[in-house]
Amino acid sequence: MTSVKDAMSTVNGWLRDGTEIGVTLIVAFVIIDVLFPGTTGVVKNIGVIVGQFSREGIAGLIALLLFLALFKNK
Repeated sequence: MTSVKDAMSTVNGWLRDGTEIGVTLIVAFVIIDVLFPGTTGVVKNIGVIVGQFSREGIAGLIALLLFLALFKNK
């Protein structure tokens, strides 16, 4: 039983590390896109995602808040 827990812990660690790398890359691309507009298109894509949440009204707002809460509690 402990080997399964160890394996899950290892996979969980890899996923956490991958997520942290992804967030770091997104922040770097946002900075690059702010300094050199249109270079990466990340800011435009973030705007599209936020627009999709806002079009859904209160359900979109609740979904966004749940996403942020889950992401913050990592």
